[in-house]
Amino acid sequence: MRFNYYPETDSLYIDLSEKASVDSREVVPGVVLDFDAEGHLVGIDIDHASQIANLSHLETKALPITNLEMTAHRMH
Repeated sequence: MRFNYYPETDSLYIDLSEKASVDSREVVPGVVLDFDAEGHLVGIDIDHASQIANLSHLETKALPITNLEMTAHRMH
């Protein structure tokens, strides 16, 4: 699972799978779900993410994480 935040558009994409998206559905204004060819959810796109979620805090509970990678985004 990968979280990608794009400050220039204030959008957050949650990549749930490495499978390609072939279908997208907007479920509420600004929130789009992406599905693979078999109908499985592969990603979530959230516009105006900072207005919907607190992006300064990330907490997990009981996730079976075997690899944690963090990269910093530098603001120019």
